[in-house]
Amino acid sequence: MGYLREHNLPVTAQRLAIAEVLLTSDRHLSAEEVVQEVSARGGKAGTATVYRAIDTLLASGLLVERDFGEGFRRFEPARDIPHHEHLVCTQCGKVEEFRDERLERMTTLVAETRGFARQRHRLVIHGICKDCQRGGGR
Repeated sequence: MGYLREHNLPVTAQRLAIAEVLLTSDRHLSAEEVVQEVSARGGKAGTATVYRAIDTLLASGLLVERDFGEGFRRFEPARDIPHHEHLVCTQCGKVEEFRDERLERMTTLVAETRGFARQRHRLVIHGICKDCQRGGGR
């Protein structure tokens, strides 16, 4: 709310409901999933309103955008956690985060052997999660 007030943006019930859904989620939500979740919690927010709220949350630094090559963007709260990678299930859409120090060292080594000073990287592994392999995916 502080960001909204500092930038003279109205603090509305819809914006608060959208922010609550996005910032308390342990999943990487699409805009459509945010609309559904706000509705499931008894609120109402259209897709355009959700995208405007998302843009504001992105600008504030509270939200991070992810593109896993699915044809739409997903969003996760900006948290004080180290850089991490993602596994994306191609059947149910589940996104799992992971961190592996070996991968961090490897990307630095690959960059250095090619004369690069590594700044950042992004890795998304697409596959089928354990639940879908057992036939129990969403």
